[in-house]
Amino acid sequence: MSDIPSCTQCGSENTYPMDNRIVCPICGHEWIPGEADESDEADAVIRDAVGNVLSDGDTVTIIKDMKVKGSSKTLKVGTRVVNIRLTPGPGGHDVEAKVEGFGPLYLKSSIMKKA
Repeated sequence: MSDIPSCTQCGSENTYPMDNRIVCPICGHEWIPGEADESDEADAVIRDAVGNVLSDGDTVTIIKDMKVKGSSKTLKVGTRVVNIRLTPGPGGHDVEAKVEGFGPLYLKSSIMKKA
């Protein structure tokens, strides 16, 4: 049918070309054909706000006050989060953890520092 490849993230066939990139309207992923394999490898490494590589089971510290959606509480600077899990979550959140006083949350690695 078409020479346009399916999305490398969600597998959707509804992709379209834009300039030199391919765009997926379903998940918003953009890539350059032929470079997709390299970017997938680079995305596999998740780093904290200061550049340390994170891995499952690490302990991190929050470096920025964050309002938690759906709660009146604020996640404060210095909050220690233990036993994180690296998972692709909604909205660019790449860390899943249970935070004391909040329960399970998806967090972005850009607001944490490896302890």
